[in-house]
Amino acid sequence: MEPSTDPRTDPPASCRRPELGGSRARNAVVVAVANQKGGVGKTTTAINLGAALGAFEKRVLIVDCDPQGNATRGLGAEAEPPHLYHVLAGQKGAREAVQQTGFAGLSLLPANHELVGVEVEFVGTDAWELRLRRAIADLLPDYDYVFLDCPPSLGHLTVSALSAADQVLVPLQSEYFALEGISALVATVRRVQARVNPRLAIGGVVITMYDDRTLLSRDVAEEARRHFGDVVFKAVVPRNVRLAEAPSHGRPILHYDVKSRGALAYLAVARELMGRLS
Repeated sequence: MEPSTDPRTDPPASCRRPELGGSRARNAVVVAVANQKGGVGKTTTAINLGAALGAFEKRVLIVDCDPQGNATRGLGAEAEPPHLYHVLAGQKGAREAVQQTGFAGLSLLPANHELVGVEVEFVGTDAWELRLRRAIADLLPDYDYVFLDCPPSLGHLTVSALSAADQVLVPLQSEYFALEGISALVATVRRVQARVNPRLAIGGVVITMYDDRTLLSRDVAEEARRHFGDVVFKAVVPRNVRLAEAPSHGRPILHYDVKSRGALAYLAVARELMGRLS
Protein backbone atom coordinates (compact mmCIF):
# COMPACT_ATOMS: atom_id res chain seq x y z
CA MET A 1 0.00 0.00 0.00
CA GLU A 2 2.57 2.56 -1.09
CA PRO A 3 1.28 6.14 -1.33
CA SER A 4 2.11 7.96 -4.52
CA THR A 5 4.03 10.65 -2.62
CA ASP A 6 6.04 10.15 0.54
CA PRO A 7 4.54 12.54 3.12
CA ARG A 8 7.69 12.36 5.26
CA THR A 9 10.03 14.00 2.75
CA ASP A 10 10.92 16.61 5.36
CA PRO A 11 9.73 15.37 8.75
CA PRO A 12 11.74 17.78 10.92
CA ALA A 13 9.97 20.77 9.37
CA SER A 14 6.40 19.58 9.22
CA CYS A 15 6.07 16.72 11.71
CA ARG A 16 7.92 18.01 14.73
CA ARG A 17 6.09 18.38 18.01
CA PRO A 18 5.39 22.03 18.75
CA GLU A 19 7.43 23.80 21.36
CA LEU A 20 5.14 25.81 23.53
CA GLY A 21 7.53 27.96 25.44
CA GLY A 22 7.48 31.63 26.35
CA SER A 23 4.27 33.57 26.69
CA ARG A 24 2.29 30.95 24.72
CA ALA A 25 2.72 28.45 27.57
CA ARG A 26 0.00 30.25 29.49
CA ASN A 27 -2.44 30.06 26.62
CA ALA A 28 -4.39 27.28 24.99
CA VAL A 29 -2.73 24.87 22.64
CA VAL A 30 -4.51 25.50 19.33
CA VAL A 31 -5.06 22.34 17.30
CA ALA A 32 -6.41 22.28 13.74
CA VAL A 33 -8.18 18.96 13.11
CA ALA A 34 -7.67 18.59 9.37
CA ASN A 35 -7.75 16.18 6.46
CA GLN A 36 -8.98 17.18 3.02
CA LYS A 37 -10.82 13.87 2.66
CA GLY A 38 -14.37 13.76 3.94
CA GLY A 39 -15.72 11.02 6.18
CA VAL A 40 -12.46 10.30 7.99
CA GLY A 41 -13.62 11.34 11.45
CA LYS A 42 -12.51 14.98 11.71
CA THR A 43 -15.59 16.31 13.45
CA THR A 44 -16.01 13.10 15.45
CA THR A 45 -12.45 13.53 16.69
CA ALA A 46 -12.81 17.24 17.48
CA ILE A 47 -16.03 16.74 19.45
CA ASN A 48 -15.07 13.61 21.31
CA LEU A 49 -11.47 14.49 22.03
CA GLY A 50 -12.71 17.83 23.35
CA ALA A 51 -15.26 16.12 25.58
CA ALA A 52 -12.67 13.62 26.81
CA LEU A 53 -10.30 16.42 27.77
CA GLY A 54 -13.21 18.11 29.52
CA ALA A 55 -13.69 14.92 31.52
CA PHE A 56 -10.06 15.32 32.61
CA GLU A 57 -10.98 18.79 33.90
CA LYS A 58 -9.38 20.65 31.00
CA ARG A 59 -10.99 23.76 29.55
CA VAL A 60 -11.71 23.20 25.87
CA LEU A 61 -13.09 25.38 23.07
CA ILE A 62 -14.22 23.89 19.77
CA VAL A 63 -14.30 26.34 16.87
CA ASP A 64 -16.50 25.06 14.05
CA CYS A 65 -14.66 26.17 10.90
CA ASP A 66 -16.86 24.17 8.52
CA PRO A 67 -19.89 25.77 6.82
CA GLN A 68 -21.64 22.40 7.15
CA GLY A 69 -21.80 23.08 10.90
CA ASN A 70 -21.42 19.43 11.86
CA ALA A 71 -19.52 20.14 15.06
CA THR A 72 -22.21 22.61 16.07
CA ARG A 73 -25.03 20.12 15.52
CA GLY A 74 -22.99 17.26 16.95
CA LEU A 75 -22.91 19.13 20.24
CA GLY A 76 -26.65 19.72 20.16
CA ALA A 77 -26.20 23.45 19.49
CA GLU A 78 -27.68 25.91 17.03
CA ALA A 79 -25.64 28.47 15.13
CA GLU A 80 -27.86 31.39 16.00
CA PRO A 81 -26.20 34.78 15.50
CA PRO A 82 -23.60 35.65 16.44
CA HIS A 83 -21.51 32.77 15.09
CA LEU A 84 -18.11 32.41 13.45
CA TYR A 85 -19.06 34.32 10.31
CA HIS A 86 -19.94 37.41 12.35
CA VAL A 87 -16.65 37.10 14.25
CA LEU A 88 -14.53 36.86 11.09
CA ALA A 89 -16.50 39.69 9.51
CA GLY A 90 -15.61 41.88 12.47
CA GLN A 91 -19.26 42.37 13.40
CA LYS A 92 -18.94 40.65 16.79
CA GLY A 93 -16.16 39.69 19.16
CA ALA A 94 -15.33 36.02 19.58
CA ARG A 95 -16.29 36.08 23.24
CA GLU A 96 -19.82 37.18 22.29
CA ALA A 97 -20.22 34.18 19.99
CA VAL A 98 -18.96 31.45 22.32
CA GLN A 99 -21.65 29.12 23.66
CA GLN A 100 -21.52 26.84 26.69
CA THR A 101 -22.42 23.33 25.58
CA GLY A 102 -23.60 21.94 28.91
CA PHE A 103 -20.88 19.27 28.70
CA ALA A 104 -18.13 19.50 31.31
CA GLY A 105 -15.32 21.86 30.33
CA LEU A 106 -16.52 22.20 26.73
CA SER A 107 -17.37 25.46 24.94
CA LEU A 108 -18.27 26.05 21.29
CA LEU A 109 -17.85 28.81 18.74
CA PRO A 110 -20.55 27.69 16.28
CA ALA A 111 -20.89 27.97 12.52
CA ASN A 112 -23.42 27.39 9.76
CA HIS A 113 -23.72 27.81 5.99
CA GLU A 114 -23.18 31.57 6.24
CA LEU A 115 -19.50 30.85 6.83
CA VAL A 116 -19.19 30.28 3.08
CA GLY A 117 -19.39 34.06 2.79
CA VAL A 118 -15.91 34.37 4.27
CA GLU A 119 -14.35 32.92 1.12
CA VAL A 120 -16.35 35.25 -1.10
CA GLU A 121 -16.04 38.45 0.89
CA PHE A 122 -12.61 38.45 2.51
CA VAL A 123 -10.18 36.30 0.55
CA GLY A 124 -7.80 38.62 -1.25
CA THR A 125 -8.13 41.34 1.35
CA ASP A 126 -5.09 42.29 3.39
CA ALA A 127 -3.92 39.43 5.67
CA TRP A 128 -7.17 37.51 5.18
CA GLU A 129 -5.59 34.28 6.41
CA LEU A 130 -4.89 35.88 9.81
CA ARG A 131 -8.47 36.85 10.59
CA LEU A 132 -9.17 33.70 12.60
CA ARG A 133 -5.88 33.88 14.51
CA ARG A 134 -6.56 37.47 15.49
CA ALA A 135 -10.22 36.80 16.27
CA ILE A 136 -9.55 34.07 18.83
CA ALA A 137 -6.39 35.55 20.36
CA ASP A 138 -8.19 37.07 23.34
CA LEU A 139 -9.83 33.72 24.14
CA LEU A 140 -6.64 31.70 24.44
CA PRO A 141 -5.89 32.46 28.12
CA ASP A 142 -9.34 31.10 29.02
CA TYR A 143 -8.69 27.56 27.72
CA ASP A 144 -6.23 24.71 27.84
CA TYR A 145 -7.05 23.48 24.32
CA VAL A 146 -8.74 25.02 21.30
CA PHE A 147 -9.76 22.66 18.49
CA LEU A 148 -10.40 24.11 15.04
CA ASP A 149 -12.68 21.69 13.18
CA CYS A 150 -11.72 22.19 9.53
CA PRO A 151 -13.83 21.56 6.42
CA PRO A 152 -12.97 18.56 4.20
CA SER A 153 -10.82 20.58 1.81
CA LEU A 154 -7.58 22.53 1.68
CA GLY A 155 -9.41 25.77 0.85
CA HIS A 156 -9.33 29.18 2.43
CA LEU A 157 -11.06 28.23 5.67
CA THR A 158 -8.59 25.42 6.29
CA VAL A 159 -5.66 27.72 5.50
CA SER A 160 -7.07 30.22 8.00
CA ALA A 161 -7.26 27.48 10.64
CA LEU A 162 -3.70 26.34 9.93
CA SER A 163 -2.54 29.94 10.21
CA ALA A 164 -4.08 30.12 13.69
CA ALA A 165 -2.90 26.73 14.98
CA ASP A 166 0.08 25.49 16.92
CA GLN A 167 -0.29 22.02 15.48
CA VAL A 168 -2.34 19.85 13.16
CA LEU A 169 -4.09 16.68 14.25
CA VAL A 170 -4.84 14.41 11.29
CA PRO A 171 -7.57 11.76 11.57
CA LEU A 172 -6.61 8.92 9.22
CA GLN A 173 -9.32 6.47 8.21
CA SER A 174 -8.32 2.81 8.08
CA GLU A 175 -9.10 2.40 4.39
CA TYR A 176 -7.25 1.85 1.15
CA PHE A 177 -5.66 5.03 -0.27
CA ALA A 178 -5.97 6.66 3.17
CA LEU A 179 -2.41 7.97 2.95
CA GLU A 180 -2.71 9.19 -0.63
CA GLY A 181 -4.12 12.60 0.22
CA ILE A 182 -1.91 13.29 3.22
CA SER A 183 0.97 14.54 1.06
CA ALA A 184 -1.22 17.44 -0.12
CA LEU A 185 -2.00 18.36 3.49
CA VAL A 186 1.69 18.17 4.43
CA ALA A 187 2.53 20.45 1.48
CA THR A 188 -0.10 22.95 2.60
CA VAL A 189 1.27 22.86 6.15
CA ARG A 190 4.74 23.65 4.81
CA ARG A 191 3.45 26.59 2.79
CA VAL A 192 1.64 28.00 5.82
CA GLN A 193 4.79 27.47 7.92
CA ALA A 194 6.90 29.34 5.41
CA ARG A 195 4.55 32.27 4.86
CA VAL A 196 2.50 33.03 7.95
CA ASN A 197 2.90 30.53 10.80
CA PRO A 198 6.39 29.14 11.42
CA ARG A 199 5.33 27.47 14.69
CA LEU A 200 2.86 25.14 12.92
CA ALA A 201 3.61 21.41 13.08
CA ILE A 202 1.87 18.14 12.36
CA GLY A 203 1.57 17.09 15.98
CA GLY A 204 -0.36 13.87 15.59
CA VAL A 205 -2.04 11.35 13.33
CA VAL A 206 -4.99 9.47 14.85
CA ILE A 207 -6.08 6.28 13.13
CA THR A 208 -9.88 6.14 12.98
CA MET A 209 -12.51 3.55 12.02
CA TYR A 210 -10.00 0.85 12.91
CA ASP A 211 -11.02 -2.81 12.80
CA ASP A 212 -8.28 -5.08 14.08
CA ARG A 213 -10.04 -8.08 12.55
CA THR A 214 -9.16 -6.89 9.05
CA LEU A 215 -5.80 -7.04 7.34
CA LEU A 216 -6.56 -3.71 5.65
CA SER A 217 -6.83 -1.81 8.94
CA ARG A 218 -3.60 -3.36 10.20
CA ASP A 219 -1.84 -2.52 6.93
CA VAL A 220 -2.97 1.12 7.05
CA ALA A 221 -1.79 1.48 10.65
CA GLU A 222 1.56 -0.11 9.83
CA GLU A 223 2.04 2.08 6.77
CA ALA A 224 1.13 5.23 8.70
CA ARG A 225 3.64 4.42 11.42
CA ARG A 226 6.32 3.65 8.86
CA HIS A 227 5.85 7.06 7.21
CA PHE A 228 5.13 9.24 10.24
CA GLY A 229 6.89 7.39 13.04
CA ASP A 230 5.88 8.33 16.57
CA VAL A 231 3.73 11.19 15.28
CA VAL A 232 1.05 8.47 14.94
CA PHE A 233 -0.86 8.02 18.19
CA LYS A 234 -0.63 4.62 19.82
CA ALA A 235 -4.33 4.85 20.70
CA VAL A 236 -6.65 4.07 17.80
CA VAL A 237 -10.36 4.80 17.35
CA PRO A 238 -12.35 1.70 16.39
CA ARG A 239 -15.40 1.38 14.24
CA ASN A 240 -18.22 1.62 16.75
CA VAL A 241 -21.97 1.85 16.22
CA ARG A 242 -22.54 3.90 19.36
CA LEU A 243 -19.88 6.38 18.29
CA ALA A 244 -21.60 6.77 14.93
CA GLU A 245 -24.99 7.28 16.59
CA ALA A 246 -23.95 9.93 19.10
CA PRO A 247 -23.89 13.01 16.80
CA SER A 248 -27.52 12.48 15.78
CA HIS A 249 -28.38 12.84 19.46
CA GLY A 250 -26.31 16.01 19.81
CA ARG A 251 -23.94 14.41 22.30
CA PRO A 252 -20.28 13.45 22.50
CA ILE A 253 -19.85 9.72 22.96
CA LEU A 254 -18.85 10.15 26.63
CA HIS A 255 -22.26 11.67 27.28
CA TYR A 256 -24.09 9.14 25.11
CA ASP A 257 -22.52 5.81 26.05
CA VAL A 258 -19.57 6.20 28.39
CA LYS A 259 -18.87 2.44 28.40
CA SER A 260 -18.69 2.09 24.62
CA ARG A 261 -15.48 1.26 22.79
CA GLY A 262 -15.63 4.67 21.14
CA ALA A 263 -15.74 6.47 24.48
CA LEU A 264 -12.84 4.45 25.85
CA ALA A 265 -10.84 5.11 22.68
CA TYR A 266 -11.20 8.89 22.87
CA LEU A 267 -10.29 8.86 26.56
CA ALA A 268 -7.10 7.03 25.54
CA VAL A 269 -6.42 9.55 22.76
CA ALA A 270 -6.94 12.40 25.24
CA ARG A 271 -4.51 10.86 27.73
CA GLU A 272 -1.93 10.44 25.00
CA LEU A 273 -2.39 14.01 23.78
CA MET A 274 -1.91 15.38 27.29
CA GLY A 275 1.19 13.24 27.71
CA ARG A 276 2.68 14.45 24.45
CA LEU A 277 2.18 18.08 25.41
CA SER A 278 3.22 17.81 29.05
